[in-house]
Amino acid sequence: MKKLLSIVMIMALMIFSTLASVTTASAEEIKMTGTITKIELAADGKSAVTVLKDTKTEASVTITVTDDLTLDKFKDKRIVEGDEIRTKYEKSGDTNVSKMFKKTAGC
Repeated sequence: MKKLLSIVMIMALMIFSTLASVTTASAEEIKMTGTITKIELAADGKSAVTVLKDTKTEASVTITVTDDLTLDKFKDKRIVEGDEIRTKYEKSGDTNVSKMFKKTAGC
């Protein structure tokens, strides 16, 4: 009985520590709504650097976009400078990498 209790306690501790590390890893994701002030597509077309003005703080935030769907919207002019955007991004060193990049009014 003691052996079974020990095994259950060890398993519970392992599950708790795994969940705690997953929560810590996702804490870097930031949500923001802002207006695009600048879009620069890379020469190869596989990435873009955008500058957004945060609607809450009025601060400028530079975000790197690499997903194909958003890049196609930049190329087709469906997302242009002046559009209001809802985004999620992660800080990766000195750069902010987009996880989601959508117009607030749809699209």
